[in-house]
Amino acid sequence: MALSYDPLWPRAGGWPAFEGTADAALLGVPVWRTSLSPTGAHATPTAVREALQRYGTALMGPPLVDLNDVLRITDAGDVVEPDGDAGEADTIARVRELSAGAELVIAIGGDNSLTYPVALGASATGLITFDAHFDLRDGVSNGAPVRRLIQDVPTASPLDTTRVDPTRVVQIGITDFANSAAYARRAADWGIRVITLDELRRRGIDDVVAEALEVAGAGADPRVHLDIDVDVCDRAVAPGCPASVPGGLQAWELRTLTRAVGSDARVVSADLAEVDATADADDARTVRLASLCVLELLTGLAARRR
Repeated sequence: MALSYDPLWPRAGGWPAFEGTADAALLGVPVWRTSLSPTGAHATPTAVREALQRYGTALMGPPLVDLNDVLRITDAGDVVEPDGDAGEADTIARVRELSAGAELVIAIGGDNSLTYPVALGASATGLITFDAHFDLRDGVSNGAPVRRLIQDVPTASPLDTTRVDPTRVVQIGITDFANSAAYARRAADWGIRVITLDELRRRGIDDVVAEALEVAGAGADPRVHLDIDVDVCDRAVAPGCPASVPGGLQAWELRTLTRAVGSDARVVSADLAEVDATADADDARTVRLASLCVLELLTGLAARRR
């Protein structure tokens, strides 16, 4: 269905191509080939861009703010064939290029394997994840990016020896019945700060975000990557996530967390992962939630200027 046109109500999305500098740069990273479950996640960057146009760019405040007035937002297109060693190397190089000219790089996946090359490309020193799962598996898959950031050197970029210190990793939303005891012990042994879904709800979003930023953003010249795995959400609001669990975060909780973390200047990159646009509900609620998370990240970026 064609969207209506109103010159007094500009739509989100449709931002110009990246030309070397920007406040924020969007990048599609349609990885899917190593997913542990069948997925059409490679269709998601296009779907999120289309869904963005259902929304505006005005924040009601007060004060009233239009994101397009206070930010230069650009779209860097997609990484072509981002899977495999060569695809990872291309993604790392592209994110590195964008990071040199943009304050915040927002990568739209794709499955969760994109977290590894995007965080490397942004030279992340700390990591915050919104995820029901640890993603500490061995091997190369969408279940392994956190382990890989701690342990691996990129196969196609052996001179890049970047590692993320596990004591600078905070995992928010880890939930019962979605993980194994072995990976929970691995996280504890490595010193990863795990904040379960129950702890998040007991303590509240503000308190948890403050701790997460303190831990992930510690050290000299901190650069934090935010991984937003949408399957942290309740299956009712994220049916397009193959691994979403009933009882997960509500949409408002994910949006609030995203805006709060995105408002910190130490956060230099973020990704949206594990949305399968081809498996979404008829109303595209999961894709729409992902697109709103893009806008929440941009809102956080705008808040840094106040």
